[in-house]
Amino acid sequence: LQNVRIDPKSITFNMWKDIPVPFYLSVHFFEVLNHKQVLLGAKPVVNQRGPYVYREYRYKTNITFHDNDTVSYLEYRNLFFQPDMSNGTEEDYIVVPNILLMGAAVMMENLPGFLKVIVSGALVGLKQKAFMNRTVGEILWGYEDSLIDTINALVPGLIPFKGKFGLFVELNNSHSGLFTVNTGMKNISQVHMVDTWNGLKKVNYWRSNECNMINGTAGQMWPPFMSPTTLEFYSPDACRSMTLVYEQSRKFKGVPTYRFVAPKTLFANGTDYPPNEGFCPCMQSGIQNVSTCRFNAPMFISHPHFYNADPFLLNTVKGLHPNKEQHALFLDVHPMTGIPMDCSIRLQLNLYIKHVPGIYQTGAIRPVVLPLLWFAESGSIEGSVLEQFYTNLVLLPSVLEYLQYIFLGLSVLLIISAAVLMVMNK
Repeated sequence: LQNVRIDPKSITFNMWKDIPVPFYLSVHFFEVLNHKQVLLGAKPVVNQRGPYVYREYRYKTNITFHDNDTVSYLEYRNLFFQPDMSNGTEEDYIVVPNILLMGAAVMMENLPGFLKVIVSGALVGLKQKAFMNRTVGEILWGYEDSLIDTINALVPGLIPFKGKFGLFVELNNSHSGLFTVNTGMKNISQVHMVDTWNGLKKVNYWRSNECNMINGTAGQMWPPFMSPTTLEFYSPDACRSMTLVYEQSRKFKGVPTYRFVAPKTLFANGTDYPPNEGFCPCMQSGIQNVSTCRFNAPMFISHPHFYNADPFLLNTVKGLHPNKEQHALFLDVHPMTGIPMDCSIRLQLNLYIKHVPGIYQTGAIRPVVLPLLWFAESGSIEGSVLEQFYTNLVLLPSVLEYLQYIFLGLSVLLIISAAVLMVMNK
């Protein structure tokens, strides 16, 4: 118990502070093969590209202990491209929707018609089209686009950023917010549980108190002596708390674990799962609208390839092939310590595109939630850390158990011998 608390004197403190587990971010893009036909109203046909793999280093700074049994910290992520693990390079060109243009078009749908005509004319002058052919590096880490300045000038406040635009531009060399978590010094059952995030006990992205609650841990460790029921964590990337469910008991390289997976209700809509009504306005089950925490852009998250989603979504896009082995997320946690041994968190980023009257560039695009990319953050304990785990949590307990039976056997022999001696002495 002393060793799983967040305490500079504990064995696991350095593991918590500077995570020794090698994490990798693997990104798969969906290239649109028939973008010209999509403009005329055809169903999009996509082809998966990648993976493009990045080694992820995580470390905590600004660690501050408080009197109320909590500790605050910022956790930073640094990402480095791994050519030997990737199927392609960051210089690969991929045809994807013009995310800025198509997102802004949907966001402007209810604006006055004359304003949309002005914007559309400006887009013609900037030679902006509904689809773009850019490199992997540009799409992920940012590119300069005069469209940003134009939109900010014509529709102030529509997009709250300047400079480069990229889907992961704020992910590298950045932190995920100020977490304050319980240390477990007074109550071990609360260790790692989130007290506040950015000073908040709950967020305000969603329409119900239940959906806005910050539950569970920060997603790295959990309290010890876990039960095979549920596992909760707060994800700043998804802007919400997530609850995984126990699937089965397993072993990771000899170490016993509980496997937790996403229930089918995780991204269900309010009709199929009423507690999720607070995340709405919803569309089909299997996708979650995250526009309220993504600058009101028409963005959705889901499982990769719409795994576990309403079949309707699969019928709107060609080229998707969902399966559990490749697209389901999981966490394998050692139940005694609450430390993950193996994990892969897989999510897909989608953009809602459609024809918007008054915006010439949107052509006759049919309304569709179009997959942009899916990514997996994966890691597993290995090397000396795994050896230490196996020795302390598997090997030594087994040896002690055998010794227990040996000593018990010897005790029985001693008792019998003593009884025999007593009878002989009589």
